[in-house]
Amino acid sequence: MTVTSGRVAVRLPRASHEVMKTSRLAAMQPSRLSGTRAFMNKMIRERWDISKIRFDIDGNAEGTVIYSIKAPSQEFSFIGFSRPPSRVARTGRIIGQAWDMTGTLIEGPASEAEIETARREIPKLYTGRATAKTLIWCRSNRSMRVFDQTLEALAEGRQPSVADLSRVCYLMRNTGLDGNGTFGTRSFPSLGSRHALGGVLEAQLLTAYLMREFSCDLVEHLAGKKSEKAVLLDPRLRRYIGVGNGSALGLIFFVHKHPRLIDAFIRAREEAIAMARGLKLEPPDPRVAKLIELLGQAIVFRKQDQMVYETFASSDEIAADLDNMVEALEEFRSSGTVLGRKADVPLDILACEFEAESVPEAYETFLSLLIELVPEEADRLLKAIHAPDELNVSPAETAESLAGLIRKEYQWALDIDMSGPEAYGYVWYKSETAEEPRRGAREEVPDALDLGLDVCGEIQSLCADLGKVDGQLSIARFLMQHPEHRHMVARIQSLSGLGYHTPHANINAEEFVPIDLVRLMNVGFHGIDKTRDFLSRNLRGVLYHGAPTPDDLRSGYTGTWYYPAEPVL
Repeated sequence: MTVTSGRVAVRLPRASHEVMKTSRLAAMQPSRLSGTRAFMNKMIRERWDISKIRFDIDGNAEGTVIYSIKAPSQEFSFIGFSRPPSRVARTGRIIGQAWDMTGTLIEGPASEAEIETARREIPKLYTGRATAKTLIWCRSNRSMRVFDQTLEALAEGRQPSVADLSRVCYLMRNTGLDGNGTFGTRSFPSLGSRHALGGVLEAQLLTAYLMREFSCDLVEHLAGKKSEKAVLLDPRLRRYIGVGNGSALGLIFFVHKHPRLIDAFIRAREEAIAMARGLKLEPPDPRVAKLIELLGQAIVFRKQDQMVYETFASSDEIAADLDNMVEALEEFRSSGTVLGRKADVPLDILACEFEAESVPEAYETFLSLLIELVPEEADRLLKAIHAPDELNVSPAETAESLAGLIRKEYQWALDIDMSGPEAYGYVWYKSETAEEPRRGAREEVPDALDLGLDVCGEIQSLCADLGKVDGQLSIARFLMQHPEHRHMVARIQSLSGLGYHTPHANINAEEFVPIDLVRLMNVGFHGIDKTRDFLSRNLRGVLYHGAPTPDDLRSGYTGTWYYPAEPVL
C-alpha cells in the first residue's frame, strides 16, 4: 500500500506472509545491507590500511605471513600459515586434518608469542585454544586447477586467462571461519558497538577479505620464486578474483537460533526498499540514471556468468527480466510515463508490475538495487540493528492472552497440517563421522535425536494445551504444568510484534527445500555471488567478487565494485 505525502509516497514494507515464504527468502539478492557489501563500504569510507608486514614463504608454499590492518580507531593482525596442498585428509569439511592455509585474526600487533601459540593450537582445532585477543580462526584450500593455471601464467610472464578464472572466480576457498567463543575466541557481544569490528559478523567478513588478498599474494609470490620473468596480477584481475565459499545445512540452525537478528536484517531491508519505492521522481532525476546504470551492470554480470544452477533461475533468465526493467525505466526517462501511464512514483509502479512477470531472483535484484537510491537511510537502518539472542518468559501474561497472540501472529503455523506421518517424514541430526548437520528420511535414522526446531508442531501443541486451561491462568503457572513448552513460550513472547523472524515452513516435511534457507543466509545476508547449488542442500559461491584491493582502499576508492564485469586486458 502507498500513501502520498509531500515529496515521498509512504510505501509500507511488504507483509511478513509474503516475505517469509521460503521460496521468496531463497530469491533474496545481495544488497547494500548484506554483510560483504556493508563491510566493504565501511572500509572504503574509513580508508582502512591493510599491508603485508611479513611474507616468509618458500617456493614449496610453506611458511608464515602477517598482515597489519589499521582501522581509524584500532589495529588488528592476521597471522597466516601456508602449506603445500596435501592429497591426504584435505577436505573442506570440519573433519579435515590438512588445509592449504590456516590463520587467525587478533586484536593489536602480532607478537612472536601470539604467532607461535597460533602455530601450535590452530591445527588441533577442537582441542586447541585461542589466546585472549583472538577474534577468528580460519582455514582455506586452493582451487587447484585455477590456482595452478594462474601460477603458471604469471611465472611465464603473462596474465592468466579471464575465461579460465571466470569459471570459478577465486583462487582459494574458505573452509572455516570460527569465532564468537569457538575455541576460546572472544565472544562478539563482548566487543561492543564502538569496537572497529563490533558490527554483525564483521570479524568474519574481514578475515574472508584477507583470505582473498592472501590467495592473490601467494600466487604472485610463488610465481616469482619459480621464474625471474614472472609478473604480478593485473589490478583488474585482483579485483575480479574473490574468495570461494561453501555452506551447508548448519545455516538453517543459525536462522532458527537467531530470530531477532533475522528479523532485524530483513526488516531493515524491507523498510529501505519501501522508502525507495515511495520516491517521487521526475525523469531528469539523477537517481533514475543511477538505477539504469546499476541494472545495466547487473545485466552484464548475469550474461557473463558461467555457473550452472540446478535449482534456481538461470542467469540468462534473470538478465532477460532485468532488460525489461531497464526498458521501462528508459521509457520513464524519455517521456515521464511508466508502461504508458503517467507516474510520479515510477519505482513503486514498476515494482508492482514486474513482481508477477519476473523470475523471483530478477525481481529481488531490482528491489536490492533500489536501496542504493536511499543510501543514507539504508546505512542508518543497518547501524541501528540490535538483536540480542536472549528469549525470556513473561510470567504474568495470561493463557488467554498468549493464545490470542498465537492466533494473530502464527496463523501460518496453525494452518499447516501436522497430523499425518508425512509432516515428520524427515529428521535433522548430526553425523557422527562428519561432525556436520544432516537431514534424512526418518525411517533411515529412526534413533536419531531431532535437532531441528519444530515450530509448527510445537505451536500447535502449545495452542492445544492453552485451550485446556482457565484463560486467566498465568503463564508462570501454566508452565509449571507444562514445562515442555517453556522455550516456545519464551520465543513467542520475546518476538511479539516482529514479523520477519521465522520462515513460514515445516522443516520436517518432504516438500521443504533446505537450500532455500541456506541461500537466504549466503546471498541475502552475507552477500555472496554466483551461489551454485548441489543436491538442494549445499551452496558454493564467491565472496568479495570485484572488491577493491588494499591499494584501492588507501588511495580512496570510488566506484561500484559489485556485479563486476569480466576484465578486458
